[in-house]
Amino acid sequence: MATTPPQRHAPSAPPGRRAGFQRVVRRLVTLVAAAAVGAGMLTAPAHAAPSVDEIDAQIDKQWEQLEPTIEQFNKVRSQLRTNQKKSKALKDKMVPLELASTLAMNKVGDIAARYYIQGPSQELGALLVNTKPGTLAEQLVMLDRIADDQRRQIAGVLKVRDEYNKQKEKLDALIALEIKQQNDLAAKKKQIDSEIKRLTAMLPVTSIRPAGCPKIDGVVSSAARTAIKTACAQVGDPYVWGATGPNSFDCSGLTQYAYKAAGISLTHFTGAQWNEGRRVSRSEARPGDLVFFGSDLHHVGLYLGNGVMVHAPRTGKPVQVSSINTQPLAGFVRVS
Repeated sequence: MATTPPQRHAPSAPPGRRAGFQRVVRRLVTLVAAAAVGAGMLTAPAHAAPSVDEIDAQIDKQWEQLEPTIEQFNKVRSQLRTNQKKSKALKDKMVPLELASTLAMNKVGDIAARYYIQGPSQELGALLVNTKPGTLAEQLVMLDRIADDQRRQIAGVLKVRDEYNKQKEKLDALIALEIKQQNDLAAKKKQIDSEIKRLTAMLPVTSIRPAGCPKIDGVVSSAARTAIKTACAQVGDPYVWGATGPNSFDCSGLTQYAYKAAGISLTHFTGAQWNEGRRVSRSEARPGDLVFFGSDLHHVGLYLGNGVMVHAPRTGKPVQVSSINTQPLAGFVRVS
């Protein structure tokens, strides 16, 4: 009769070994939990970074605060310049008055010193000796009139000078107030500029805000960013056939000039530029690509995305931003 083989039991581990195993397990659990925390698995979800449009909206909001401050700054600065001119004009007018006043006061001082040293009797004695008796009274009256006239002249000069001094004091006080206002406004402007700079620094590297052009996102190449900024800075410059800058351009002269700033050499001829890069489809086109027109490639511009370009159109039309849909499109070329 068959017998059932006896069941085998694993030998139980000694108590010391079980305790060591449990410590190892606990340590592994702790390490796994720490790794999960480090990986962000056990933390609250992070807030998403603001989008380009959200950053632009913040910059627009800051600009709304900045622009009135700039205009107030300009107003105070204009008033300051006007009052500084008035103050200088008054100061110039006071120079002859101050001179006349000084001369008059010197004359009074000389008379006072002479009478103090010599005494009035000597002058009166000389007058009695050298004057006929019949004219003494007349000459005494004349001396009184001369003295009175001098007093009136001196008083008149001092009155006018004091009036100018009062006006100048008012102007100087006003100028001091406006300098303080100007400094306060400049500090406020600096603060807002700093905030706008901080917000602008949050924009992705691929987003640029060139002067003369709309905001542009998705500029992948650093050379394209430089070319776009350079071309957009020429908006308003005149079209001159054969010109390659820096103050006037034709179409291929502008694209050559823009990419030259980025260290890329292009030929000053649309047909050559067509072959100096890689052709891409319209769906693949991105900001910084060259965009060509006409079956004969007679025109080229610098693509900015969203169906617009910066280009030098023709005689009578300066460098400008325009739609790419106004001419027969030949294609796009990427040179960077």
